[in-house]
Amino acid sequence: MTLSYAPARVGMTLADVDTPALLIDLDAYERNLNKMQSFADGAGLQLRPHAKTHKCAVIAGQQMALGAVGVCCQKVSEAEALVYAGVNDVFVSNEVIGAPKLERLAAMAKLARVSVCVDDADNVDDLSRVADRYGVALDVLVEIDVGAGRCGVATAEQAAKLARQVTAATGLRFQGLQAYQGAAQHIRAHDARRAAIEQAATQVVNTRRRLEDEGLDCEIISGAGTGTFAFEAQSGVYTELQCGSYIFMDADYGRNRTETGGYFHDFENSLFVLTTVMSNSRPGVAVVDAGLKAVSVDSGLPLVHGMESVAYVGVSDEHGQLDTTRADERVRLGDKLKLIPGHCDPTVNLYDWYVGYRRDRVESVWPIVARGALL
Repeated sequence: MTLSYAPARVGMTLADVDTPALLIDLDAYERNLNKMQSFADGAGLQLRPHAKTHKCAVIAGQQMALGAVGVCCQKVSEAEALVYAGVNDVFVSNEVIGAPKLERLAAMAKLARVSVCVDDADNVDDLSRVADRYGVALDVLVEIDVGAGRCGVATAEQAAKLARQVTAATGLRFQGLQAYQGAAQHIRAHDARRAAIEQAATQVVNTRRRLEDEGLDCEIISGAGTGTFAFEAQSGVYTELQCGSYIFMDADYGRNRTETGGYFHDFENSLFVLTTVMSNSRPGVAVVDAGLKAVSVDSGLPLVHGMESVAYVGVSDEHGQLDTTRADERVRLGDKLKLIPGHCDPTVNLYDWYVGYRRDRVESVWPIVARGALL
């Protein structure tokens, strides 16, 4: 059994929060929530945020209360954690393979609307059999590879063949296409990101036309991420946006460029790792208690929020090293600093709790119910 200690209590100040802790600036977070939902509403699109970012039933509920039609998940266990906490519409935007996972997927469909991706005929047969056995209906989207080089069929003919099979299968409902271009989200140059989505949209149009020739209607064309959602909306092809990181942002998204050459700041950093200076024994160096087990570095080292003259330059399991040689102010033992993670999603997966604060005071402590959901 793992003991989970909440690092904060409602009402305390940030100075009293134990570290490392995962913070949400609630004012910035709420502005991000509202901005994306307003964009989707204005574009006449449905918003289905990706819960792999936050893994939290409270946040999923807030997104749906604002108008989101449901959430995406990448894993069955991730979806289960949210459904069992009351979320009633989940899209597992991934292929689900193997009897144990298929059984759980079908069982979950007794409690919520459940959608899933397919890119293989044998998987369609397996989904149909398990849906029949549980007496449920599963919504199915055929995934097409629009440039990410990951899952999905390569041609419109392959997509049409799978869609026909889904339509003929019992226990399944063909809903449309999954067309997420994940590789485009962090293309730095604005025009190159746009070109990647234009190419994806052209492929979607050709695939949809092929399905229509078969008499198959694509009610849903789902995709888009925080780095490209405006391009998917402009295409006129997509019906559903799957953006996830917009609620938090991270240092890596901040490196994307806008049309005018500036940095991408459509949304605000609202997610931080609170860390304490635990050693200050060497000139020009400070050591904090947030290392590899507290912040993901797969997309680069974190930034020190509000202290541009201090750099996070080295990391080990339990320690982070700061370069303070150019610091505008002295970094003292016991100081608490906020780090902007390089990549928000895997950083969230390291924690059991969010500490939500407003104006330096803790307002909420939310459980990250799908933390570690790998199955």
